[in-house]
Amino acid sequence: MARIRVDADRAIGTVDRKIFSGFVEHLGRCIYGGLYDPGSPFADETGFRRDVAAALKELNPPVLRWPGGNFASNYQWTDGIGPAEKRPKRLELAWFLTESNLVGTDEFLRWCEREGYEPYLCVNMGSGTFSEAQAWVEYCNGTKDTYWANKRRENGREEPYGVKLWALGNEMYGDYQVGQLTAEEYVRRARQFANVMKRTDRSIRLVSCGQNGWSEWDRVVLEGLADLVDYHSIHIYTGSSDYWVNVLAPHQAERSLRAMRALIDGVTYRKKLSHEIKVAYDEWNVWYRYTEGVYEPSDQPPLEERYDHSDALAVATYLNIFVRHCRTVGMANLAQMVNVIAPIFTRPDGMFLQTIYHPFRMLSEHTQSVALDTFVDGPTHDLVESPENMHWLWPQPVADMNPFQVLDVAATRDPDKSTLTLSVVNRSPDEEITADVELRDVVVAGAGQVTTLRHSDPRATNDFDRPDDVTPVESVAHVSGGSFRYAFPPCSITVFRLPTEPA
Repeated sequence: MARIRVDADRAIGTVDRKIFSGFVEHLGRCIYGGLYDPGSPFADETGFRRDVAAALKELNPPVLRWPGGNFASNYQWTDGIGPAEKRPKRLELAWFLTESNLVGTDEFLRWCEREGYEPYLCVNMGSGTFSEAQAWVEYCNGTKDTYWANKRRENGREEPYGVKLWALGNEMYGDYQVGQLTAEEYVRRARQFANVMKRTDRSIRLVSCGQNGWSEWDRVVLEGLADLVDYHSIHIYTGSSDYWVNVLAPHQAERSLRAMRALIDGVTYRKKLSHEIKVAYDEWNVWYRYTEGVYEPSDQPPLEERYDHSDALAVATYLNIFVRHCRTVGMANLAQMVNVIAPIFTRPDGMFLQTIYHPFRMLSEHTQSVALDTFVDGPTHDLVESPENMHWLWPQPVADMNPFQVLDVAATRDPDKSTLTLSVVNRSPDEEITADVELRDVVVAGAGQVTTLRHSDPRATNDFDRPDDVTPVESVAHVSGGSFRYAFPPCSITVFRLPTEPA
């Protein structure tokens, strides 16, 4: 018999809703043919797809990162403003595609404003200059009678957009990146960029370009930019055709966030910082199957991953980890949102929701603002890794973290203890696990809700012909008092939302 204990008085931090944010890059069919498709019968008057917008709204991401990604390191933002018919088509050097520039700054920011998303822009630190970055801030946020603010007005937008979140480049450590830099070179350039961007609008919040959280790059960059940035980004993807590696590899994020917590605390103390720095985990997902276009041109649309049920368990585990490490994570952006390694998949005549859509929606909808301490005692699994079950693109060994609890758990409540949520992932592919759940300092005060995502086949997928093969089921939570027993189905994600009152 497993045990889960949740102590409602032991708050471990405040959950920032930005952990449920997203990312849309000019890559493959993410923007063109996905988010924006003026030839589609689903397109609105601006060319953006209404069906995609509605599906995205259900996920409720507070922030969307744009325009990249690797794309950002060769993106000239001025190509994407002004009359659409006069915008140049450019050879895109990150993904070997042609960029039409039909979706540029005004189109994206107006769409975000209409849909209720905060934009998060990444400046070009590859082929770009700090003068170009400064001009972009001025174009978006300028209020005075200046050239770029007036250019925005000429293009039909009188009021500033007020973009607050700005990334200082993307993955500048990579040899695949246009304008690769050493950590020391990056710090020198990033300070120049930050200086002129902040002089243009002191209210903006800057994100330094990190790597994986434990690298020498992360140490050098955070030491060099801590006085200027509000966030430090990290990127880690996981994935494997081996079931157990796939569902447990997200714990690599746990390792990364522990390392970042120590690094941030050390820098904050040594430099006597007066402001808080948090992690922007602004690219994360399961990704290992489709890598077309990553290193060389391809005739296939790149990175159109088709997700199965085991990937949904991995995504739920990531989100539980972000909740447990809410003291460190201030933002996390699922990469990406449409077609490209994405929860939403389209074609001209329709769309379907991939398996990973559902855990994201479940946790985004029900997670409360106060993260709680949890204790889990149950079956464990010792992961066995070998070269054949690791993927060449993201070799992320985690077996040194053995043993793993088969039940992965996160809990949250609202500030007045009137609602408590419990997210439980049973990663056993074939064993139901019954657990005694004990609540401390609160009791269940009425009928609650249980949302369950389960399937007997970990390899089950959704597609156009079977869009609901993997889909969540809601039921009433027949529990009361301060404890209850529950049987968690094999290969499942279970989210309780319980009305509570102080014990």
